[in-house]
Amino acid sequence: MPPAGRALLGSFAVALAGWEWDVALLQEVPPWWPGPLAAFAGADERHVLTSRNLGLPLRRAVALRDPDLLGANGGGVNAILVRGAIHEHRSVRLRRLPERRLAHGVRLVDGTWVVNVHAHNAPPERALADCERARAAALDWAGGAPLVFGGDLNLRRPVLAGLHLVAGNHVDHVLARGFDGRGRVLDRGRLSDHPPVLATLE
Repeated sequence: MPPAGRALLGSFAVALAGWEWDVALLQEVPPWWPGPLAAFAGADERHVLTSRNLGLPLRRAVALRDPDLLGANGGGVNAILVRGAIHEHRSVRLRRLPERRLAHGVRLVDGTWVVNVHAHNAPPERALADCERARAAALDWAGGAPLVFGGDLNLRRPVLAGLHLVAGNHVDHVLARGFDGRGRVLDRGRLSDHPPVLATLE
């Protein structure tokens, strides 16, 4: 709020490309965005369809004409963008109802797994159940390799066994295994209701 009155893909692409990052985790972006965002940022991408994608061609047509009319109902995907090579991509369904939720992850060139999560938003017990399912899958995919686990967890203070919190803001967090780190919140202007969290990992 207030309504944008215009398509925002270009503004998002400029903002995202302008920040320094190696891997970006995006939740609930329009399904036609990951490719252009990745190309503009000089990255590769993998994505999974989440919720509100029934009748996607019609949703896209309306959203392109008037993005404020549909808002989040324009359709959703979660995406991982990597400025580098992606060696493997996996996903797991966290729930079907009341909205479809998935976690997905990529294996980087050094063997590190990076997993992107968008958990259900209410009640907190559902969010925690989604995060636990995603955590179990992430640990299985990674085996003994380093692991980064992040996204919109819809938890204020996530505690997940085997992972420690390295950065966060409100419900958006980055946890890790095999890394120490620190985080800060970036200025996103009015592009999103979620300020982006930047995690620096070592």
